[in-house]
Amino acid sequence: MCGILAVFGCVDNSQAKRSRIIELSGRLKHRGPDWSGLHCHQNCYLAHQRLAIVDPTSGDQPLYNEDKTVIVTVNGEIYNHKKLREKLKSHQFRTGSDCEVIAHLYEEYGEDFVDMLDGMFSFVLLDSRDKSFIAARDAIGITPLYIGWGLDGSVWFASEMKALSDDCERFMSFLPGHIYSSKQGGLRRWYNPPWYSEAIPSTPYDPIVLREAFEKAVLKRLMTDVPFGVLLSGGLDSSLVAAVASRHLTNSEVACQWGSKLHSFCIGLKGSPDLKAAREVADYIGTRHHEFNFTVQEGIDALEEVIYHIETYDVTTIRASTPMFLMSRKIKSLGVKMVLSGEGSDEIFGGYLYFHKAPNKEEFHEETCRKIKSLHLYDCLRANKATSAWGLEARVPFLDKEFINIAMSIDPEWKMIRPDLGRIEKWVLRKAFDDDHKPYLPKHILYRQKEQFSDGVGYSWIDGLKDHADKQVTDAMLMNASFIYPENTPTTKEGYYYRTIFEKFFPKNAARSTVPGGPSVACSTAKAVEWDAAWSKNPDPSGRAALGVHASAY
Repeated sequence: MCGILAVFGCVDNSQAKRSRIIELSGRLKHRGPDWSGLHCHQNCYLAHQRLAIVDPTSGDQPLYNEDKTVIVTVNGEIYNHKKLREKLKSHQFRTGSDCEVIAHLYEEYGEDFVDMLDGMFSFVLLDSRDKSFIAARDAIGITPLYIGWGLDGSVWFASEMKALSDDCERFMSFLPGHIYSSKQGGLRRWYNPPWYSEAIPSTPYDPIVLREAFEKAVLKRLMTDVPFGVLLSGGLDSSLVAAVASRHLTNSEVACQWGSKLHSFCIGLKGSPDLKAAREVADYIGTRHHEFNFTVQEGIDALEEVIYHIETYDVTTIRASTPMFLMSRKIKSLGVKMVLSGEGSDEIFGGYLYFHKAPNKEEFHEETCRKIKSLHLYDCLRANKATSAWGLEARVPFLDKEFINIAMSIDPEWKMIRPDLGRIEKWVLRKAFDDDHKPYLPKHILYRQKEQFSDGVGYSWIDGLKDHADKQVTDAMLMNASFIYPENTPTTKEGYYYRTIFEKFFPKNAARSTVPGGPSVACSTAKAVEWDAAWSKNPDPSGRAALGVHASAY
């Protein structure tokens, strides 16, 4: 991952302003510790902090077209850049960077090229010939991006809120799958897949088609010129990512450079469910496995730093980000710069335990659509920012555009949880990889019950957080919460505690509005809480809160 900052239309373009841009861009240096770049054109600035993954020697940014009239600063990976270069034979490329295609695609196709990109990205592009600019974010919002407005009429874009929150009067999360055009004066959606309308699909389930689409998604993410690995919690999703990557690594280009032995990483409290399951999977698929322990106290001590980096006060996100943040530091210390991760599967396949209570296939499907559309506020935000805090890049094969289209076109009747037919959550995914001739995973791992990451690292982690918050927040403080925090009022002491830390770093109204609110149980949207009357009495986002579903329910 990299860090980008762009500012257009400043009234002041003095040396002091340039120094201020460099200072603000420096707040993103954790995202890109390898190099810094800045392009200034009159009152427009494009800054970049680079994490070098593809073409580390010559791919420094900002990047340019042939005559340097088009300037682009990018955070992300364009997996189909070699195919796109084939369409741009008349253009001269300066680097081997996968992101350089963006400048040339703009020259060739104008603003309508974004849907041609297969990858995760946030970019800002300046056309210095007419001082117009565009900014765009990937389909699902795997990479973060914020947009802000200054009192002087300037428009700002940044990978993280901390780079623009002090200098903008108003700012917000840039919507995934959207493009901002200065010529057209606003945001428009470039990503328009069939599932977006939430119409109920009817394609019959084909396990082979699903399996092959996922294998393709994993393989294309092995594009790297630096050491890499896989996050392995021992749950279904990360285990499938690891199993597929391990199986195909030997015959991939990247094996020539880094060998065919995949490194896997797991974190947990001593004796946690994840550590045991991950070790078993690692032994089975033959990875070089690295196991990290943390204590509840170490997690609590890191909370302020975690909230500063992930820029949210959402309880579930903070619970899960903390172990991921600690693990990312350990992984980076081993010299690894990129990891594959299993985010997105639960949203696509209805894997959260509350989906057991979906009343029919229509509501099931609509909830999966809502969950995918809000991933950028939750799991994508966590996976990206908790790893980027230490200059580590996380890639998520389940959120491949093509894979999502295939998975979301399946008749949701097949995804429904049907104990009478022996179908547990994510049965369609499990069945696709249930191969008796050449097994990907042991059967009991393939059919292991869903654990949310914050639960799987050890149940006492969440209990420890609640106990700590109880000591910091009095009953009177919680009782007056609606006066102190009228917007997204915290309803628990844990939520109140996180909110106070967040407000210390990001005190503006605009900052608190970037975080979603509303009731949730076991990660549901507010709409799905209506599926079971008992849930409204237990507003805890942990998976164990899905009463009567989880084997260790509260």
